[in-house]
Amino acid sequence: MDGAKIPAHIGIIMDGNGRWATARGKKRSYGHRAGTANVERITEHVFNRGIKTLSLFAFSSENWARPKEEVDELMRLLEVYFKKFLKKLQKENIRVAVMGDTSVLSSKLQKVIEKSVEATKNNDRGILNIGINYGARQEIAHAVNKLLSKGEPITAESISENLYTAEFGEPDLIIRTGGELRLSNFMLYQGAYAELYFTDVLWPDFDESELDKAIEEFGRRHRRFGKVEES
Repeated sequence: MDGAKIPAHIGIIMDGNGRWATARGKKRSYGHRAGTANVERITEHVFNRGIKTLSLFAFSSENWARPKEEVDELMRLLEVYFKKFLKKLQKENIRVAVMGDTSVLSSKLQKVIEKSVEATKNNDRGILNIGINYGARQEIAHAVNKLLSKGEPITAESISENLYTAEFGEPDLIIRTGGELRLSNFMLYQGAYAELYFTDVLWPDFDESELDKAIEEFGRRHRRFGKVEES
């Protein structure tokens, strides 16, 4: 794969934890724990491949509607993740960023997130961007309201400049695991010209070889961005 075209920015909708657990006769929380462990594995492989930015859909603004027990477990896992892997991300020179409205999270989780973002802010090997209480429609509304509050014109460019991801650039490739064929309110504005890759593989089983398959498929795509391809 040396010399192959690779995306600079990958977004992943990590779907299938619950179904993975159910298939094994376990509670959904078992799947979420397995999925969290897989984040470390895939993150490491992404940056070893030379990709600069990885955006992960960890908890959507719609996930609050899930049973309280499941939501509480997801919040606990997020806290554990940030605490456990901060040293490793520091060692690997990876910067942590978070997109979404974190103001509604517990003060404890907010502090853990803030510590991770602050501690890694000068790291420059890659960016791990995690969507927490994130929804693309809400993000667009947030950007427009920022522009209105400043009295600035609303244009395609100004909206882009006020999204959570403004400094990271748009994703070249969006991957969804778990077999569903939709974006589920993930990076709708930024993903206008992203290549989409859907796989039936459930997130806990999405290993390095599966990621490589997605990258290889990306390398075969011809991206025209609405233009006619020149012969």
